[in-house]
Amino acid sequence: MVSFNNILCAVDFDRNSLLALRVASELTRSSKGFLHIFHVVGIPPDTSSFEKFEAVAKRKLERLAGTRVGEAVRYRVHVTNGNPDVEILLMAKHLRANMIVMATHGWKGLRRLLLGSVAESVMREAPCPVLTVRPRARPARGRLGKKARG
Repeated sequence: MVSFNNILCAVDFDRNSLLALRVASELTRSSKGFLHIFHVVGIPPDTSSFEKFEAVAKRKLERLAGTRVGEAVRYRVHVTNGNPDVEILLMAKHLRANMIVMATHGWKGLRRLLLGSVAESVMREAPCPVLTVRPRARPARGRLGKKARG
């Protein structure tokens, strides 16, 4: 049986990524593994201020881990800057992660086309399995706008 005991969880601080962190924490706890909580800071216009953004993000991750990750889970927080998909892939390789857990926003249509999908890019290139956590699904609607039954 495959054991996922070195898990990388990408967090961007939105509600979906908090759910992904909860899933990653549970997987780590059950495997008695190690959890790497990772945030990528977008490149600020003034690159000299990255240290400030990095410090703020690291404090937020530490606080988040302290409240959302159980005491039985060993973890470490990591922060870097750059393009999220590229940095997640680089970190997964660097850490030799055997699973990546991350949220997907569930965007469709024009929004997805214009903004792209970090999760999709990571899934295509990842050196290990990727578990994506979707936002809570809304009931499906039929062609006439009525809720689907079933």
